[in-house]
Amino acid sequence: MSWSKLKQQLESFLCPALYGRVEYRSTSYRYLPDKAGICYIAVDKKNVLNMRDITTLIRWYQTDLEIKNDSDIQIPINNEEIEAVRQDTKGSVPEDRLIVIARSRKISEYAKELLSAQSSLSKSNFNVVATKYLSTSIEESLESNDILLNILALVDRRVGKKRILNLTEKMKLKHPIVQYFYELRVSTL
Repeated sequence: MSWSKLKQQLESFLCPALYGRVEYRSTSYRYLPDKAGICYIAVDKKNVLNMRDITTLIRWYQTDLEIKNDSDIQIPINNEEIEAVRQDTKGSVPEDRLIVIARSRKISEYAKELLSAQSSLSKSNFNVVATKYLSTSIEESLESNDILLNILALVDRRVGKKRILNLTEKMKLKHPIVQYFYELRVSTL
């Protein structure tokens, strides 16, 4: 599918409040057919997501230690996770330490998922992912671990106010760029 047709289809699914604010842009190299163009998403004329550039407005993590030490990341812990740690330690650890251990385990898992999603995004082709988005359901795109699919679904007009508000807890565990687009969408409600 040509870029202009793909862009037209993606923009037709934009929520009305974001139309004109969110733009899909692409550069290509006419005389270098072997060099792929660069696609990015701009919000209010600012480049917010460029898949190959770590200097965009959103923070890109380099190591899992950065994720673990980031104070902005809030990981919710439930009773089942605390109980699992209690069973692993055979009840010999104080209650307050159980919460710390459970949170540490969950942050480690989160860091691995975040870095793998981020690395797959930098290697992905925007056109391929966007075409996949157009052929999959909104639910699959929202549940996916693919950052770009999440973003495209969040700015979609087919995702209603109730569904957006119900995603609050899930969005806490997503990459900062997905959280950015979630907050952008919530601000339009």
